[in-house]
Amino acid sequence: MAAITASMVGELRAKTDAPMMECKKALTEAAGDMAKAEELLRVKLGTKAGKAASRITAEGVVASFIDGNTGALVEVNSETDFVSKNDSFIAMANAAAKLISQHNPADIAALGALAYEQDGFGPTLEDVRKGLIGKIGENMSFRRFKRFSGSDKLASYLHGTRIGVVVQYEGDEIAAKDVAMHIAAMKPVALASSDVPAELIEKERSVAAAKAEEDKAKAQAEGKPVQSDEIVAKRIEGGVQKYLKEVSLFNQAFVKNDKQSVEQMLKERGTQVKGFTLYVVGEGIEKKADDFAAEVAAQVAAAKAGA
Repeated sequence: MAAITASMVGELRAKTDAPMMECKKALTEAAGDMAKAEELLRVKLGTKAGKAASRITAEGVVASFIDGNTGALVEVNSETDFVSKNDSFIAMANAAAKLISQHNPADIAALGALAYEQDGFGPTLEDVRKGLIGKIGENMSFRRFKRFSGSDKLASYLHGTRIGVVVQYEGDEIAAKDVAMHIAAMKPVALASSDVPAELIEKERSVAAAKAEEDKAKAQAEGKPVQSDEIVAKRIEGGVQKYLKEVSLFNQAFVKNDKQSVEQMLKERGTQVKGFTLYVVGEGIEKKADDFAAEVAAQVAAAKAGA
């Protein structure tokens, strides 16, 4: 069985807001598998375990560039928050967004091959990246990007440098920018409920079913009435439908006026959103969690050995 360290427990607690002991139990049951432990907590604690699931540990910036109906969104990663605030690092990220918009590279390798000079490094963007790594002493990488072009108008919103949104739309520019800001705050996964990926729906249904089973076992243990299979099935489906409304943009309550949905606001302002892209720095990246106690012990042992 994998050893459950204090740093692993701390990482899971930061992701879920669950009590420390519950995190340790979940990690033990999951044999150290962080993703499985997170799902076990969701089953046991319900929505409480998902409060901080979007907290991201990897560092870097999201940059955007828009010129008319053409634009780009790019994520550039660094090892530490300190470097993500470095002027040269930020300049490179902004340059990458502009290069993507202007040249439409096929992938990260093609992006790196584009002509660019900065801080005495070049002649390509990749050469600048390598030069800054040597100068600053920390690894950095271009993680992902998306280019936009066509007849749709574009609106963007950057929340600091860690969250970036580009909205494709027709209609009112202010309404589109409001939607971009809303997306950054509420993080929908699709425009409408029908567009939510099937794997996300199945995962939500699985969690709801497991929670229902746990509630049933608890009721039986306490000698309380157990809900019929029909009621449980309706309850599970109700939970899935609630989830779909919560994660689809058009169904979400508009952040500037929670009395109306985003869809209602857009209709009122004669605007149609065709699509959106949301980047959150480090999303999906597991940052290495150092075991501080083990590191100190290793240093002490090394010092004794060298004495």
